[in-house]
Amino acid sequence: MDNQVPPRKVPNFCSIRYGIALLLLLCNVIIMSQRVCMSLTMITMVNSTEPHGLSNTSTKEPQDNIKKKKKQVKLWSLEHFFDTFTPTPTPHGTCCYNPGQLIFFKYESQKRISVCCSTKNPVYNWSTEIQGIMLSSIFYGILISQIPAGYLSGIYSLKKMVGSALFLSSLFTLLIPLAAEFGEALVIICRVIQGLFQGIALTTQQVVWIKWAPPLEQVRLTSLSLSGLLLGPCVVLLITGFICDSLGWPMVFYIFGACGCALSLLWFILFYEDPKDHPCISKSEKEYITSALAQQNGLLSSLPHLFAWIFAILAGHMSDVFLSRNILSLLTIRKLFTLLGLLLPALFSLCLLFLSSSFHGTMIFLILANATGSFCMGGILINVLDIAPRYYGFLKGFTNVIGLTGGLVASTVTGVILSQDQGSPWLKIFFMMVANNVISLIFYLIFAKAEIQDWAKETQNTYL
Repeated sequence: MDNQVPPRKVPNFCSIRYGIALLLLLCNVIIMSQRVCMSLTMITMVNSTEPHGLSNTSTKEPQDNIKKKKKQVKLWSLEHFFDTFTPTPTPHGTCCYNPGQLIFFKYESQKRISVCCSTKNPVYNWSTEIQGIMLSSIFYGILISQIPAGYLSGIYSLKKMVGSALFLSSLFTLLIPLAAEFGEALVIICRVIQGLFQGIALTTQQVVWIKWAPPLEQVRLTSLSLSGLLLGPCVVLLITGFICDSLGWPMVFYIFGACGCALSLLWFILFYEDPKDHPCISKSEKEYITSALAQQNGLLSSLPHLFAWIFAILAGHMSDVFLSRNILSLLTIRKLFTLLGLLLPALFSLCLLFLSSSFHGTMIFLILANATGSFCMGGILINVLDIAPRYYGFLKGFTNVIGLTGGLVASTVTGVILSQDQGSPWLKIFFMMVANNVISLIFYLIFAKAEIQDWAKETQNTYL
């Protein structure tokens, strides 16, 4: 990695790649703000003065009705009724202050108390159990979306996925005050869907740095963009209480939702999938990124072959150890290493399709899918020497021809599939490879032999 130094000075903070990192930072601030803000607004959304669990009844009344009822208010001490608030006698009644709302209590009789709230802060009779479900429901959506988002990020446009996910998360944030009017179930549904799109945005945005981050700046750019997840709660704590007091709790969701929609629009305008396609990037920055990634790609491309070489030596050594110490029979050894050499690449190929949600995950599964095939060195690739040492050279050449023919056919079929299938061609290609390995393995496990065959034994002539 020491040779990955830019050939000349390139812009750092005043550059497109750092601009993308800052844009993602702001997106993450909004995502976390949308996620956390309900934990604070819940204080003003819930009417703690009435029994919970009855219905989703809002206790708001129009201001005109409040003014009429103020004239009929009879002052009573409420300290014995509600210890959470400190009641204050006023000319119009007993007033209790709850952050963001002004509540007037009045006695219509000695057994009945009615509550009037300002219309900017409607309150609801939600139990603590319902409140807990509402606050945690967003994490169900985030959890569900992680693996599908990682898989889809390798198929669809990152620009569309991140931008659309941020926009839809913001849209459902805007809908929460309206959903609260219709019932707690709709609020929970909105939060789950909001979590789905937040999970997509958080997972797919990290794939951006595959093409935009030079190897020596990957950690710096990634940490800068993800730091928005830590800054978001700080922003919420600073301004949510002020918004609730001055504008009402619904405005918290409207403000963070609107900011998210605006940021998603900026994302669609400013972000491009590849540095070479960005119209505003400088020539020096473009060359710096592409040359640095080219050096990295050369190193990464060599890793599967390096590990394949290591696994081949390991397979040969382990095979001889098992045989010399009589741990396994020769046939069992050949079948075992053939099993590892054919089944493990198929398994890691499937992992490459469905579990590689990040760049590092993709590289690990790609290396393992290629390298574990070397286990066949201790199995099927040397098995010809066991069954026909007399014709080993001829049979090895014959099997090599079959293998090369398979490689030519595979390349041709791959090209045909890529040219004709515009949907998910690589999915079909990998499944064909997996099927080929599994069918070959089953055939070998059924018919494999490890002793010299009769037709390969040397005949001894007896002369009279």
